[in-house]
Amino acid sequence: MPSLPLRLCALFMALGLSACDDAPRFTQAEPGEAKSGGSATVRKSDQNAFSLPSANLPPSRRVDFSVGNSFFRSPWVIAPSTTTARDGLGPLFNTNACQNCHIKDGRGHAPEPDAASATSMLVRLSIPDAPPYAKVIERLGIVPEPVYGGQLQDMSVPGVAPEGKVRVDYSAVPVRFKDGTVVALRKPSLQISQLAYGPMHPDTRFSARVAPPMIGLGLLEAIPEAAILANAEAQAKAHNGIAGRPNQVWDDVQQKTVLGRFGWKAGQPNLNQQNVHAFSGDMGLTTSLLTSDDCTAAQVDCKRSSNGNGPDGEPEVSDNILRLVLFYSRNLAVPARRDVNSPQVLAGKNLFFQAGCQSCHTPKYTTSADAAEPELANQVIRPYTDLLLHDMGEGLADNRSEFKASGRDWRTPPLWGIGLTETVNGHTQFLHDGRARNLLEAVLWHGGEAQAAQRQVLAFNAEQRAALLAFLNSL
Repeated sequence: MPSLPLRLCALFMALGLSACDDAPRFTQAEPGEAKSGGSATVRKSDQNAFSLPSANLPPSRRVDFSVGNSFFRSPWVIAPSTTTARDGLGPLFNTNACQNCHIKDGRGHAPEPDAASATSMLVRLSIPDAPPYAKVIERLGIVPEPVYGGQLQDMSVPGVAPEGKVRVDYSAVPVRFKDGTVVALRKPSLQISQLAYGPMHPDTRFSARVAPPMIGLGLLEAIPEAAILANAEAQAKAHNGIAGRPNQVWDDVQQKTVLGRFGWKAGQPNLNQQNVHAFSGDMGLTTSLLTSDDCTAAQVDCKRSSNGNGPDGEPEVSDNILRLVLFYSRNLAVPARRDVNSPQVLAGKNLFFQAGCQSCHTPKYTTSADAAEPELANQVIRPYTDLLLHDMGEGLADNRSEFKASGRDWRTPPLWGIGLTETVNGHTQFLHDGRARNLLEAVLWHGGEAQAAQRQVLAFNAEQRAALLAFLNSL
């Protein structure tokens, strides 16, 4: 049987990558490449692969992980209730448990045609920025729709009308490869109906967002800010059409503008604030950082509804529960890669680099020595993201700005774990609104700064496409 280098050489020649005397960049896996999350990486690759604690989390600290998991998974109930630790749901909300959106700690999906609610996909709302709203924009990054706020909530408690209903229709967009193969992408059309509080502002902007996977979030939080800014500087100097920019967002605790990292447009600075805003917007739950229900002035019944706040004004989500959910979300582990030395996977990795995908999907970092959790410090990780905003073209534009992000900008999503999506979640729907039905469609939707990379992929033949997908599915 020929050696691995010889087999690789034959495969690369077949794929048109290079000859043996001009070896490709990668002929074998890099040291430690399978451990995407460093020492925190877990080895499971089954349907629970996204729900495990960091591998290096000691038993003494796994109790808090388990308790945080219980608050993440279990439903919240309407107040008043005998379940005082979990009451206060609503009055308006999108779901009653975090796990309903982040299914098995994984990826959400667009609603099916007959779905009663969107559940794991929500719709952001805003109106155009204007000078009178400067203070609002500084703190929220948007101007909320006056009647419905910054997010459409399609569920409610009894006595309060849900804001509206969400449906997604699709039309076909054909894309042709150089070899003649045609792929019909699906372009979504968002339909909002049964508005309960009157018409929306005529210039309302809508953005559908599916819930992203929860894995590795603590490691992303631990990437040094200097490394993210260095990505932007290096891209600017390269003058190759890639020009990632950091988002600058409001920090509720520090009361100042800082680097954004989380959310589809990097609109949140840290995990705690991400969780606080999800409790508020998605479930209508108050915290010590957001102390009032998410009701607008026009929603009188919402404002009159009972809540789960304590007798002395304690929030519905106590600081201790918030701490436990934060610990849980920081320590959900990244699963190890599979088949890193497979000739086809290595060939696909070379094609990934040949197309320039790594320009935005930055492969590797070392986390900070002063990470929020000691297990996440000084880890060599491979998330494949630069955490920067990029203009992704008109095809993916939602035309809704968010702090420094324009209506065409999206944060580069991490790719780690992406090949286990079907195993964990039972589907392969990708991108911010789930329009892509598989990874190839997700690649083909890339435009704007990624247009050159997309064109290279369109020139790949069937074997090359299979190799690229093998690499992506190994992540």
